[in-house]
Amino acid sequence: MKKKKIGIMGGTFDPVHYGHLLAAEEAYSHFGLDQVLFIPSGQPPHKRRPGGASCGQRLAMTALAVATNANFAVSSTEVRRAGYSYSVDTVSALLAEYGTDTDFTFIVGTDAALELPTWHEAERLLALVDFVVAARPGFAESALQQLPSPWQRKMTLLRMPLLEISSTDIRNRVREGRPIKYLLPEAVENYIYAEGLYRDESGAAPGGR
Repeated sequence: MKKKKIGIMGGTFDPVHYGHLLAAEEAYSHFGLDQVLFIPSGQPPHKRRPGGASCGQRLAMTALAVATNANFAVSSTEVRRAGYSYSVDTVSALLAEYGTDTDFTFIVGTDAALELPTWHEAERLLALVDFVVAARPGFAESALQQLPSPWQRKMTLLRMPLLEISSTDIRNRVREGRPIKYLLPEAVENYIYAEGLYRDESGAAPGGR
């Protein structure tokens, strides 16, 4: 029986945007995945950011973003888990849920890829999954060669179109009253404004869309 191939797209998604969606679609298409599972983090150990959306709001935005793509799905496994969100725990939970007839591939950006050996229980994570490294134009593949060889063997580089979008920029734009249209799905944009997310410290409503 052929194993099912699922890509894992983890992140804070605060908010999710077209850069995330493009990376997932490219990985899905290029590597013949059966599905890409978006997993918003609960309490990420590597990020401390005041003024962001709640776990529930980030989960809701991610669900809205992937709703029109039948090949994408959202998991609340990290949002529901108490304490820090460690990728190795998430992968272990998914393997227990889906069983041995499913292979998981972790989709990461280049910055995250270079830091993988420092992650919590990194060696156990390495044994559980392969990695797709989504790289923008100009990224030198040689940068991955600084990683220990066991990590290099589990990584495949995916060249991405240049798409300069970041969650930080989107939050700043909302706070400053600048438009965010065409940076993320319209449903997510509408949710941000309806929930009053990322407003400035005075609580003033954003002026632009």
